[in-house]
Amino acid sequence: MTKAPECGWNQAVFRCGRCGAEHTATTEDDYLKAVDAHRDAHAVWDRLNPTERDGLVSILRIITSAPDLAVELLALADKQHPPRDDAQ
Repeated sequence: MTKAPECGWNQAVFRCGRCGAEHTATTEDDYLKAVDAHRDAHAVWDRLNPTERDGLVSILRIITSAPDLAVELLALADKQHPPRDDAQ
């Protein structure tokens, strides 16, 4: 006796029409997050000039290769520039 296939999907691939990037997701929530993150990345990238893009990429390569560094940099930034209370 064969088992009937379950309804729904087990994987979806997002393909960007602008840059050709592909992201595979196994849940609808992950798919929506990937689409949103990619859209936001394009929005940020489009606002940067070539020099800013090069600097951002250099920084991201360093930070993503050392997650503990990212945590420490954020902690340092918070100590150097505490969040302002703009509600005054």
